[in-house]
Amino acid sequence: MNGKNRNDGKGVSLSRSVRTALFAAGLSCAALPGLVQAGPTIQYGEEGYVTFSYALQMWMQQKDYSSANHSGSSFDTFLRRNRLTFMGQYNDQIGFYAQLEAGNDSKYGNDERSVYYRDAYVTLDFSDEMRFIAGRFKNTFSRENLEACLEPLTLDRSIISYTPFGGSRDTGVVMWGNLADAKFQYRVMIADGREGDDLPKDTPRFTARAHYSVFDPEFDYGYLGTYLGTRQVLTIGAAYDYQADVAYANSTLRRDAKDYKGVTVDVFYEQPSASGTYTLSAAYFDYDTGNAINADPDASLPTTTQLEANYVKAGYLFPGKIGMGRLQLFARHDTAKYNVTGSFLDNKTTALGANYYIDGQKVKVTLEHAMVKFDTEHATDHTRQNNSQTTLGLQVIF
Repeated sequence: MNGKNRNDGKGVSLSRSVRTALFAAGLSCAALPGLVQAGPTIQYGEEGYVTFSYALQMWMQQKDYSSANHSGSSFDTFLRRNRLTFMGQYNDQIGFYAQLEAGNDSKYGNDERSVYYRDAYVTLDFSDEMRFIAGRFKNTFSRENLEACLEPLTLDRSIISYTPFGGSRDTGVVMWGNLADAKFQYRVMIADGREGDDLPKDTPRFTARAHYSVFDPEFDYGYLGTYLGTRQVLTIGAAYDYQADVAYANSTLRRDAKDYKGVTVDVFYEQPSASGTYTLSAAYFDYDTGNAINADPDASLPTTTQLEANYVKAGYLFPGKIGMGRLQLFARHDTAKYNVTGSFLDNKTTALGANYYIDGQKVKVTLEHAMVKFDTEHATDHTRQNNSQTTLGLQVIF
């Protein structure tokens, strides 16, 4: 569709500039509804504008250990996320997004963190069926990585949702779009992936993802961990990640080059009702790099290159206010099998917690208690022994 308006599947007609802003916000941790949470807007020209906003997550965290060689408990207060965001439109088809980050400031006593560009990209919108993003932006592989980190269900996402070589973000280009009135969405991405002198070849990383929404469509590039009862959602997704010649199994002799392949499938369900809003989400991950990690790999090869993992998340949002805000209970369970010989990394994590929304996601408090149980505990490394941590988080978005 090349017209100015389209129906978003819910009977609401949105201008292309507004929808582009929502799509752009969907790549950020602010995500939808980006315009609701955005700060001041500066207009220029007939179609152009720039909007900026600020977001802060502060965590107070108690852990059972201080470091790998120190078993004493630790207490730390730090800025988990500390972001200044600029987004806007040049015209009806061209937009941009830039996000400055100084995250984890004061963590482990590391104060005055450097500011850098967390995201920097442009958007090109030819139609709802064909859109492009170019720059550094969210890796399009897993649903949880694409879920807004300022609008999650649980405290934060798990590392199992980050690909070994794309991580959370990568630099490249993605073509994506919505079909069948946004019931079906596709993405095809080409990006840098793994780079460096240790690789057999410097090849691009290719990613493909698709999802199908049974009820209300999820039409943005980014997802939310919970829609707080504003949508009935059942979305099923799958993705494939690939990079050729990404590592040597024999790095000493620079022989036996291996390719990397990653697969994920996921499902998200949220059901509003008179008794409250129920949320359920689950995903499976399989990262494979030809078992290079158990041969003679280079020292920088990530331990997640042979990872098999899954998570299940559930939430319940009470139907009305409790005090000044709304209360949501949540739980998650992760299983991670690294398949790395002698690593003592395989573990299961169970977390229970609550979100208290004072003003939706713009002002909220989160409390989570997580317990990590290792399949086999390390004799001396306390980070690879059974442990627990409790985190109290405050989030404010201006």
